Amino acid sequence: MRTGAGMRTGGDLVAETLVALGATTVFGEPGQHALAMFDALRRSPLRYVGCRTELGVAFAADGHARATGTVTPFMVSTGPGALATLPALMESRLACAPVVGISSQIPSDGLGGRRKGYLHELPDQAASFRGVATSVQVVRAAAQIPSALALAWEAALSVPQGPAWVEIPQDILLAPTDIPVVADLSVRPRTPQPRAELVRQAVQALDAASNPVILAGGGVALSGAGPELLALAERLRSPVATTFAAKGVFPHEHPLSLRSWLEDRFVTDFLEEADVLLVAGSGLGELSSNYHTMRPRGRVIHIEADPGKLDANTSGSLAVHADAKVTLGALAEAVRPREGDGRAEAAVADVLRRVRDRLSGHEQEFALLESIPSDVLSFWDMTILTYWAWSAFPGHMWSAQGAGGLGYGLPAAVGAAASGQRTLAISGDGGAMYGLAELATMRQHDLDVTWLIVDDGGYGILRDYMTGAFGTPTGTELVRPDFAALAASFGVPARLATPASLAEELADALAEPGPNVVILRANPRMFAST
Repeated sequence: MRTGAGMRTGGDLVAETLVALGATTVFGEPGQHALAMFDALRRSPLRYVGCRTELGVAFAADGHARATGTVTPFMVSTGPGALATLPALMESRLACAPVVGISSQIPSDGLGGRRKGYLHELPDQAASFRGVATSVQVVRAAAQIPSALALAWEAALSVPQGPAWVEIPQDILLAPTDIPVVADLSVRPRTPQPRAELVRQAVQALDAASNPVILAGGGVALSGAGPELLALAERLRSPVATTFAAKGVFPHEHPLSLRSWLEDRFVTDFLEEADVLLVAGSGLGELSSNYHTMRPRGRVIHIEADPGKLDANTSGSLAVHADAKVTLGALAEAVRPREGDGRAEAAVADVLRRVRDRLSGHEQEFALLESIPSDVLSFWDMTILTYWAWSAFPGHMWSAQGAGGLGYGLPAAVGAAASGQRTLAISGDGGAMYGLAELATMRQHDLDVTWLIVDDGGYGILRDYMTGAFGTPTGTELVRPDFAALAASFGVPARLATPASLAEELADALAEPGPNVVILRANPRMFAST
């Protein structure tokens, strides 16, 4: 199966196409069927970052895509390697992270249900990805490789963004090719534009409103619509709440900022009482609607790039299928500016005061969040501190909110750090066990990642849920390693922190080059549901 010196293969077409599309970094985990792609990487200018599990590979690509704002490719092998990426692709799909997964396939003569009995053979591997990826393609000839990857790239970038998937059989990757070096490729991602008559109707409704309120979702952050949101809110004198996926898109300390207390009934009531509620870039799903308890009594204007989410959780809204940035910009230019009388600001201050009063007794949880700097790229696993951060953390954050699976924080931070930025990962001790293998990746590539592990001795949030529902937890208490000694065994320095010393320990860790770990022994408590 060896190729001759200097001979180009289908694997080279993959690498050349990625370069032509603008890729600079590829994440991966090699496997037998995919070796020709990995062999081609050494002849290309692409930087290769090898992770230790396929789940880590796909999470790392997701983190890199979110941090850089552009498509990130990854490579894995057939069967178990490909299928192991599915939980991460689900997260990328629901969080609109543009990644392109490239998998090998069994040799071509085994495709189409022939059941030749090849290693890793499935009757239809691609079928496993059709409900998760925005685009799925199986290449059947080397000449199809550049076009298939370009189509995947375009699909990943088209709004709403998400993961695309390409499969290439082993024999096509290994075979010599005389197809010219790929150099001239262009993609035209689609961005839905608002219909003019809907914009006019929305402007009329907002101008007539006496109590307009804005709920900004992740689509506002993804489209870079923060300036347009601020301009619209200030012209309308409208309070702004942000969903967990939109944290940081509106100034935290702005007098019109309701922040992100969407699981609090005081905020839910405030949103319900608006005579016009403008929802931008959110499908009003479970978390953003306080578990589907929010019932707006006024007119709802719903701006959403995913047509499947339009008016799905409201009834009779003015539904605008469009990108948030374009639409908010058009509204900000057209609405009538209002004189501020201070009433909106006073109402916001009153709501935030009532929220904080309700949370008295949770000083430790607020103090822990205040110890985490908001000016560093942070990636949060599913843990109690993350649930607090969704509501109370003042800055932008990336979390596994989309799919809600464990193991996201560390590999995503590793992927983002590969773009040259210092990153912070936050995990609980349960979630940390999913990402331990990437300690080796951090060390091998000398990445600037600080990993904060909040060790409360088990699955803390599930412990709370089960105790509340059944009186006692089952399956939530965990034997866990000595995390500091484990990190040291990889050559990664670690330090122990207490709640009182966390701010100092984190500051020192983030100031050091290279990877490190901070272990915090603490048992944060979840706030009561409303």
